Amino acid sequence: MNATQILLSAAEGGVIGDGRTGANLALGTGLLGLALGWLALAATKGRVRVVGARTGALSALAVGLAGTFLAILHLATSDGGPGTGNGQVGAVIAIPLGLAAMALGARVLSRSGSRRSA
Repeated sequence: MNATQILLSAAEGGVIGDGRTGANLALGTGLLGLALGWLALAATKGRVRVVGARTGALSALAVGLAGTFLAILHLATSDGGPGTGNGQVGAVIAIPLGLAAMALGARVLSRSGSRRSA
């Protein structure tokens, strides 16, 4: 099984559980990206020292992109509509989470880039 087949199977919920598994995976990934973005933003303000701001921002960008991709993939491959138990509502909620994680990562990168050049 190659990576594309694994992602398609996960988005369809075929790896474990029911049709909501792919949406739950996308939701969890989006929330993780959002948390990484907030930590990176706090690191730029000097509030936390868990990870460097640039590393956290790049991680938030990557994880947010993965969450958004998984949510869109789940929406594209699921049957039925909202309320059928296929996880479409969860995937729709996961898209803005992933996009918000990417926006936070980009904001932190722009802040760290402006400090570096000054």
